[in-house]
This record gives sequence, C-alpha cells and structure tokens, in this order.
Amino acid sequence: MFIVKGKNLLVAGVLALACIAAAVCIGAMNKTENHVSASEIKVVIDAGHGGVDGGVTGIKTGVKESVLNLAVARKLAKHFNNAGIDTVLTRDSDAGLYGTATGNLKRKDMEARRDIILKEKPTLVISVHMNKYSVSSRRGAQVFFDENNEYGKMLADCVQESFNAMEEAVRQCSALKGDYYILNSHPYPACIAECGFLSNPEDEALLVTSEYQDKVAYAIFKGAIDYLTETTSYAQNFGHGEYV
Repeated sequence: MFIVKGKNLLVAGVLALACIAAAVCIGAMNKTENHVSASEIKVVIDAGHGGVDGGVTGIKTGVKESVLNLAVARKLAKHFNNAGIDTVLTRDSDAGLYGTATGNLKRKDMEARRDIILKEKPTLVISVHMNKYSVSSRRGAQVFFDENNEYGKMLADCVQESFNAMEEAVRQCSALKGDYYILNSHPYPACIAECGFLSNPEDEALLVTSEYQDKVAYAIFKGAIDYLTETTSYAQNFGHGEYV
C-alpha cells in the first residue's frame, strides 16, 4: 500500500473542485444528506496485476499490462492530489501484494487489495487495467461495474462518458456490468477502467507513451469528479466543467 497526501494546490480550475470535495459523501453511505470535509475524501487507486502476474502483453512491443497499469495509476493519483484529494495506491512498485505467500498467489494478491480497500473506507475505488481480445481490430477504453452497487454503476457511467469524449475515442461505449473480485468484495463505489486493448496495434502504440497515459489518467479523473458532482446535491450548484 502506498499513501499519497493531497497537496491542496489551489490553481484556478481547482477552486471549483475544492468546493465539490467539501460536500462529497463517503463510500457506500454516499447520500446527499451526509456531507464531509475535503480532508475526509479518499480515493483508492488499484494498479491491476503486478509481480508474477504481468497481465496481458502488447501485441507489438510485448509490454506488460502491469507496467502500464502502474504508470497510469501514478498519473491518476497526481491529478487527484493536485486537486487536494488524498489517494491510496494498492501498489506503487512492480511487485505483487502476496508477500512471501506460497500456493495461490493470485488469490492472496486480490485479498490483499480487498483488505486495503476495507481498511481505508474510501469514497470510491478505481482499478486500472489494459484489455485484450481475440480479434485484434477491437480497440477503445471500456469501464466495468458491479451490477449490485448503484453508486459503482454511476461512477462507471461517468468514467465511460469521459473516455468516450476523448479525441482518440474510436467508438462510443457503455459501461458494462462485470463479476470481478475487485468490484464486489467490498461495499464501496468502484469501477474497473480498461484503458485500451494491448491486442490492438493502434491502442498499444498510444498506451506505451507517457503523453497518452496522462490523457487516459485525466479522463478517468474527470469522470470521477463528474460522479462526485452528480452524487452530491451541494456540489451540483457548481455544475460541470474543466477542473485542472
């Protein structure tokens, strides 16, 4: 686990976000009548895979998904921190979270991520991943949610809309329900952000660049801010717009 404290950098665009943050509700108890201060807002960012589990690999470069997930997760954390919002990264290195365990390392790793989420009691959870498909022409960012978590679906819809608005978007997607442990092993609003297909040469060529990773991270960040706005009656007075 790696905790980064927000820096409260008050640039002009962040002033509106600070007002939003002051009225955000925590986790699954996120309701319009329950407001909290900005210092209580917390986002858990999960960089998928790591250690012996590299995830999928790039069709041209062979890049590991785990490496790209971490790069995007760090950039995403920076966006939140610059907005004055604290973040917790489930991992901030190439290592997995299974420690010295033997046997089912994947299960131990996932349980460790769940334990971090349960301990932190976050406002929301974002798990960063890269996608793969048997048909190499499939491309674009796709978001998943737990169908039994109303706020998780709202979060996923907002992040998907933000992905769809990117100039590089090649198709308009809807957020999809998914039965994934990182989504349904805790009660907090969560989504999986699949940032593109490493099985597609065009997506891969973009995703290996720092510039595009930052664009993707910003899109996820903006979607999360839109979610926080929509789920807070006080914040709705400030509307939507550019935050950084």
